[in-house]
Amino acid sequence: MFEPFPLNLPPYLTKITQKADKLFIFDELRKKDLVLTPEEWVRQHWVHYLHTHKQYPKALMQIEGGLKLNTLRKRSDLLIYNNGGEKILLAEFKAPTVKITESVFHQIANYNSIHKIPLLLVSNGMEHYYCKIDFVKSSFYFLKELPNYNSAVNL
Repeated sequence: MFEPFPLNLPPYLTKITQKADKLFIFDELRKKDLVLTPEEWVRQHWVHYLHTHKQYPKALMQIEGGLKLNTLRKRSDLLIYNNGGEKILLAEFKAPTVKITESVFHQIANYNSIHKIPLLLVSNGMEHYYCKIDFVKSSFYFLKELPNYNSAVNL
């Protein structure tokens, strides 16, 4: 059973319950308990951080948005939209024990080949990377900090 531990994100008051021999964490977006896995621990911290510290509206967040990549069905960890319904941020989360490698960036880049989103976030809860995609120049660059919602909608 996964035992939660502090991440490199501000702590928040989580709602964790135990049922039989499993821990569950309450998902504020889907309004239900989810099995507490290391990746879910990271995702829920990010949802809270994005909302409370970066002003991303919860109503514009979508967890596990489906997409079709070639013939495979995939799910992105978190999509965030602007008020006009355009996708502005795509996030990929890994368990804290998973190193952020080139293959993780290939995964989010493959997802983004479908979505075409200007802002990418990759995190394992301990390390965080933010990329701005320039579709006109077919390039990208890393950002030192993730922009807040009002800045992100203008990227």
